[in-house]
Amino acid sequence: MSEFSAGHLVWRLAMKWRTAVDRALDPLGLTHAQYVVLSSLLALDRPTQRELADHTGLEALYVSKLARSLEASGFVGRTRDKVDTRAVRLELTARGREVVEPAVALVASLLDRLLEPLDDRAALSRSLVALLAVSLD
Repeated sequence: MSEFSAGHLVWRLAMKWRTAVDRALDPLGLTHAQYVVLSSLLALDRPTQRELADHTGLEALYVSKLARSLEASGFVGRTRDKVDTRAVRLELTARGREVVEPAVALVASLLDRLLEPLDDRAALSRSLVALLAVSLD
């Protein structure tokens, strides 16, 4: 695969990862994007939809759409912010937590399999953080 550019390889790896996660989560009734929202809500304390979009890298409009869908499924609660009534805050429901906790374990196991060939996972993480910090605007 050395004949491919780094950009092509990043794209291929992203597609491989997304496909694998979608397949692994399908029995739980979740898509990769839904998983990203739900698992992020485990780590964040009642973020606004904008804060969640910034955290996940997803477009704010897409987060809003996902949040409405996850609310309809009983996984997420959405409430207006008491100070800024334009902002909507999100939190996991008990049902959402029941679904996402096993999903987190499943995705962590999948990630371990993906990264198994690497000697220095911490170096990879540092490199990925550095790449994500580069502005392409």
